[in-house]
Amino acid sequence: LPSLSTLLTWSPTYRSKAANVIAELAKNDEVRQPCIDAQLVPALVLLLDSTEQEVLLHAGRAIGRICFENRDSSMLDCSAVLGWVRLGAGLVSARLGARLCPVGLVTESLCLAGELQEELVSMGVITSLVKIMSESSTNEALVNVCLLALGNLSDIEEAKEQLCKTLVAPELVKVLRRARTHDRQETVLEVLALLSENDVLKMQLVGAGLHEALADLVQTLMDSPRGEDRSNLKAASDLIVHLLLGDESMQKLFDNGSGVVYRTVVSWLQTSNNQLQLAGALAVANFARNDGNCVGMVALGVVHHLLDLLEQHLDNGNATVQHAALSALRNLAIPVANKVRMLEEGVVERVQSLLTSDRPPVQFKLLGTLRMLVDGQAEAADLLGQERGLLQRLVQWCEAKDHAGVRGEANRLLASLIRHSKSQDVVGAVVQSGGVKHLISMAISEHVIMQNEALIALALASALNLDAVAGVYLEAGLVPALQQLLESEVSAEEVKYNSMALLCSLTNSGQEPAKATSRVSVSLALPVPAAQLHTVTKKVSPDPYTCTQTLIHMI
Repeated sequence: LPSLSTLLTWSPTYRSKAANVIAELAKNDEVRQPCIDAQLVPALVLLLDSTEQEVLLHAGRAIGRICFENRDSSMLDCSAVLGWVRLGAGLVSARLGARLCPVGLVTESLCLAGELQEELVSMGVITSLVKIMSESSTNEALVNVCLLALGNLSDIEEAKEQLCKTLVAPELVKVLRRARTHDRQETVLEVLALLSENDVLKMQLVGAGLHEALADLVQTLMDSPRGEDRSNLKAASDLIVHLLLGDESMQKLFDNGSGVVYRTVVSWLQTSNNQLQLAGALAVANFARNDGNCVGMVALGVVHHLLDLLEQHLDNGNATVQHAALSALRNLAIPVANKVRMLEEGVVERVQSLLTSDRPPVQFKLLGTLRMLVDGQAEAADLLGQERGLLQRLVQWCEAKDHAGVRGEANRLLASLIRHSKSQDVVGAVVQSGGVKHLISMAISEHVIMQNEALIALALASALNLDAVAGVYLEAGLVPALQQLLESEVSAEEVKYNSMALLCSLTNSGQEPAKATSRVSVSLALPVPAAQLHTVTKKVSPDPYTCTQTLIHMI
């Protein structure tokens, strides 16, 4: 090895032959460390200034192989590596064999320190990699190392910014369409997934037709029994869903319900492939991010496909598919026009079959879907609010200790049933199910929205059916809860206002048309000091008259 180091300083012919010998020797793992110990790498780096193609080729092969999977950045001087990268970037017009080695070294050097990666990017290696990949598109080995290099650099924001100024998007789409082997598909899909995290690159990829290439790839792989094909199928379908995370790209791909991607993902809902069903439901949920899309999709009949999908997974309990389908239904139910149509199509009845689910994520989305459907829909809230089985399940979930999300949604749905039905019968059913104590607990929760929803529901319940709630309010501790809210310095103004509105509802309960007794108003008045209420009146009330009337009734 020392003699080879000497030969590297001789004439170009000897340099080329010596570098070739070293490159061949470095194919073996056990030879690489001795090459490093013999200081061959610095000697090879000196050859990077050569204008001889053979010298460059073999020196690049030798350095790349010695560096292979070696994470010791001290073996290469940073400036030497950067000099090599500059040379590699300048070999765009050289023959393919001479290009492969510098790009390969770039890929190897990217395994070194992060500072080196950033320096490589700052010196413009991105543009060179894309140009080499474009001009050498038929060279599989060279394209592969370019892909690996881009993948290693894609975590750096400056790299993504530079890529936005190149034609990398159409080049990557071409590579994907030409990919025939599992490994090549896997590599390009990984790079595409990383780059699509940038919104500008995401739109460029969509503009280059990535979505169509992915849909074609999925179609090719969907019936394959091979594990590696199923892996790439998942990556491709997940990437389509990822393209929909950007508002601009999502809207472009929806295209008023006639886009290729929209039609494709709806067809996935009707397959027997669990991965495609999941991706299809997630895609529909992403499309359903504005009212226009939601109304259009419901008109096109996507709701029935989602309901059929839910029922298909009732027995096997595939929680991920159920969760995704419910997410889509919840989003679709947000526009008022859709609520009416979805209720008419029996969505509430069909999703209630999931009340038996023991999976918290499914429970959470089910509750959110039902709450969205009854929002502003008095008839639906009235019917649901009197279903004993639903109310019993809600009360159980209101006590869920291991999943705060389920507990919160169960409380919110309970309050919604009262708020939107405004029904004495619903109030009575909630009392009988034991739900009132949970509404009171909800009123003193950490979240202002939940506090207000609970206070309004409690006020409506007292106004609608005081006889049913009077005793329960006292037993469940409504008075201390209201006192806590009124005395708290951190309570939001609207929470205090709604607390006093509830007091007004209770103190007015002895008058028509509430037809309630004055017993509760007297009982409520005693624990709440008038001075405290007077302080709150001066401090926070937007309507002093209301608070004054509350004081009068309490006195």
